[in-house]
Amino acid sequence: MKKRLIALAATAALASPFAMADSAPVMFSSLNGFNAPNANSVGGVRLSVLHGQVSEVKGLDISVLGMSERDKMTGVNLGILFGGAKVNQQMTGAAFGLFNWMPGNTTGANISMVNITNNVKGLNLGLANYSEGKTVADVAFASISKTSTFQLGIFNKTDNIEGVQIGLINCADNGFFKCFPIVNFAK
Repeated sequence: MKKRLIALAATAALASPFAMADSAPVMFSSLNGFNAPNANSVGGVRLSVLHGQVSEVKGLDISVLGMSERDKMTGVNLGILFGGAKVNQQMTGAAFGLFNWMPGNTTGANISMVNITNNVKGLNLGLANYSEGKTVADVAFASISKTSTFQLGIFNKTDNIEGVQIGLINCADNGFFKCFPIVNFAK
């Protein structure tokens, strides 16, 4: 049964009109820019082992033992067995894994051990969250951001809090107090 599914997926990838348009419905990616089939985007499912890189994924992107990298992502990234995600420009959806590295803009959720982000319209959930831009909600043991609306954790730090911080230590440059236990909010 598995052999039939693999054969069907390979046939669909080769015969698909998307393959002719530099896009594939299924893809396997690995080191040194190896993509099978050789396409620049995926509209379906991609499996990346060690390090896979394409321009865009719409659908499900699975990374195993390394990082799955792309410029744009719409859908779900699932990192398994030490897998993580990097989206350079725009991510819409959810990313789950060991780490999420999102230097562009995210709309959705980043759920992992470590989230390194820029602008997030949604949720960062992890052990540690670090953002160089604006976040809506950070939930972690430690969250550090430039600007945030809500932070919940043991240690929360932001230059600009627009809502509230709840945690053991809450620091905000514009906070009611610069650092305050339990709760802090903008002055």
